[in-house]
Amino acid sequence: MPDLPPAPGHVSSRRRGYLDWLRGIAVLIMIEAHVVDSWTEPADRDGPLFGGALILGGFGAPLFLFLAGVAVSMSAGSKSRRGGDQAAAARAVVRRGLEIFGLAFLFRLQAWVLGWSSPRALLKVDILNIMGPSIMAAAALWGSVRKNSSRVLVFTAATSAVAFLTPSLRNATFIVALPAPIEAYFRPVPGLTNFVFLPWAAFVFGGAAAGVLIDMARDPVQERRLNVMFAIGGGGLALGAFALSYYPTPFAASYFWTTSPAFFFLRLGLMIAGIAAAYAWESRPGGRAKWSPVQQLGRTSLFIYWIHVEMVYGLVSRPLHHALALPRVGGAYGLFVFFMLGCSILKDRIVNAWKRRRASAAPAPQRR
Repeated sequence: MPDLPPAPGHVSSRRRGYLDWLRGIAVLIMIEAHVVDSWTEPADRDGPLFGGALILGGFGAPLFLFLAGVAVSMSAGSKSRRGGDQAAAARAVVRRGLEIFGLAFLFRLQAWVLGWSSPRALLKVDILNIMGPSIMAAAALWGSVRKNSSRVLVFTAATSAVAFLTPSLRNATFIVALPAPIEAYFRPVPGLTNFVFLPWAAFVFGGAAAGVLIDMARDPVQERRLNVMFAIGGGGLALGAFALSYYPTPFAASYFWTTSPAFFFLRLGLMIAGIAAAYAWESRPGGRAKWSPVQQLGRTSLFIYWIHVEMVYGLVSRPLHHALALPRVGGAYGLFVFFMLGCSILKDRIVNAWKRRRASAAPAPQRR
């Protein structure tokens, strides 16, 4: 696809609501994973329904990372078009990744204070610890290449390299020898690791490749064709990875649910196809004109992540911890999602009211 300047009325000038919708789905999956994990009683934790719920919940984090990668390329592309400086655009997105990395430690500090836990919990590696540096790396890669077509190739290569090297690198001597708080960023360390760069950072790189293609869409026709490509290509990638998962792996110490490239590309393919599904849903008659609660959750995903974890795992819900039968967990999940939606709407109203008050208090420009 050629690197052309944006035409008037370029489709990239509007916010892609279908990406907010897909991010909202990630929010729903994330809440489902945490509620099921925290509130299900021990008697129901061995059945197939609980196992299936955990498998579904396992798609939330990679979907967030994938969409963060999409946002890297789209944000950098938008800033580059406005300012005419690709290097400055890349640096701005790198700074955003650094901010998220800083928020990761602020989140751990909050969890430590509210949860009365050990100071060791401050060093725990969670999704924001992985997302922030991965965004920084993806933005630096975006800025190191001048053409969009080359960026797609670079991000695809980075995605494949991380996915295929993960089985061997996780047990590499130089990583095992690292101090535990640093080792926990690359391989699981008991008590310190929720997520690791290997292979989770590859979802950001894969999303960045898709984001370049979305940002290159010049008009609604091209965007429609691109999403058809996403549906076919993503579905084909997922089916191919699923089929290959039944063959003996050529990678030593590769486990399907953690380090297998087949499982990684299965999830990546489904997420690429998920963009097309979200686009088709938004493109239905009246789809763009209607307010969507799922999009609302997607637009405030970081806020929802920030407040819901402590509510699900913390002191406020302690009577529910491992106390509900699985059917009741389903009902509690529905009520909790409704509550989170209300918090999201309230947050937006407070922010908008503050912005209006700030704008009205600003001094009027003086006439000369």
